[in-house]
Amino acid sequence: MSSTPQPLSRRGALLAGTAALAGGLGLAGRTDAAVRSPGRARSPLAALTPAQRAGQRVIHSYAGLTPPAGLMDAIRQGRTAGVIFFGENIKNLSQIDGVIQAMNEANASAPVKAPLLLMTDQEGGLVRRLPGEPVLSAKEVGASTDPEGQAEFTGSGAGMNLAGVGMNVNLAPVLDVYRTAGDFTDQYKRSYSKDQAAVSACGSAFVTAQQDAGVAATAKHFPGLGAASAGQNTDLGPVTLTTSAATLRGVDEVPYRAAISAGTKLVMLSWAVYPALDADRPAGLSATVVGELRNRLGFTGVTVTDALEAGALQAYGSTAKRSVLAAAAGMDLILCSARDADQGAEAVTALSEALAAGTLDGAAFDAGAGRVNALRAGLS
Repeated sequence: MSSTPQPLSRRGALLAGTAALAGGLGLAGRTDAAVRSPGRARSPLAALTPAQRAGQRVIHSYAGLTPPAGLMDAIRQGRTAGVIFFGENIKNLSQIDGVIQAMNEANASAPVKAPLLLMTDQEGGLVRRLPGEPVLSAKEVGASTDPEGQAEFTGSGAGMNLAGVGMNVNLAPVLDVYRTAGDFTDQYKRSYSKDQAAVSACGSAFVTAQQDAGVAATAKHFPGLGAASAGQNTDLGPVTLTTSAATLRGVDEVPYRAAISAGTKLVMLSWAVYPALDADRPAGLSATVVGELRNRLGFTGVTVTDALEAGALQAYGSTAKRSVLAAAAGMDLILCSARDADQGAEAVTALSEALAAGTLDGAAFDAGAGRVNALRAGLS
């Protein structure tokens, strides 16, 4: 049985984000004369260096309990949008609170005056990085006598827990509609139900409660991993799901419509290939699948990749190549979660070089950065 979450003080209050943002960005060092200059308005990103511009689209990670100097420099210099934390980064609440305070202090010097995106996977049950709520797994929530009420409870608990140490994004809830007992999603108790209506109700309740606590929610893994068998794990290798378009849209995508209506701030795309939508590329590298989310479902928030180092992308080359492909497909945030700050730095360099070479469309790239920074501004 889950215990009632204890209220947590919002330690490590975000120090950045106090300046007004123009177009989702607030830039330090802009003179009044520059603001008043006549002529066509320039994108706020024009004031950034190429690496800073590229960094607005990258999430870094690191190994161990202490962030490396290179990552702290990237934060200070505005070459990252944020950081994802894992269990190995967290000794206890006090320790991670101190790390986050140091990151926020570094971010106060960055040219973009907006909070860092400080995130983790706090789904509940087996998938938790912080001690405490949510204790119940999604499957336990779905099997309870009051699934929607329990989903609201766990969403609120997740939000208060993360906000208590200064985190502001949760890579949850999972909205996969599982098919058979023991399949990929069910074996880790990450799915609320086999029924899309039940997943929709629980997922939306979790999203709303968590975001009411000040922590942005991430619906994942679009368009759905519910059909994956026990051995189909995109972390380990390529996965192809031969689900029909009718089933994808009538079952798997249904909870995303509900989550979007509930106001989810982010959607994570999966690394599986869905031949009914795009037979050639994994969802997170497919402009077609991103278009399904944007155009068919009407999502206007931030898209985020799953782990860029995933085995499913082994045919797509290095971090550099994967980063550029994901950005070209329309992914707003590139999740470099290998617990290696150099991975994030490689992604930033690759994106910067692709912009300079014209491999990436500058206007589209800046539109993605604008969505990311609007999210950051709203978390201040």
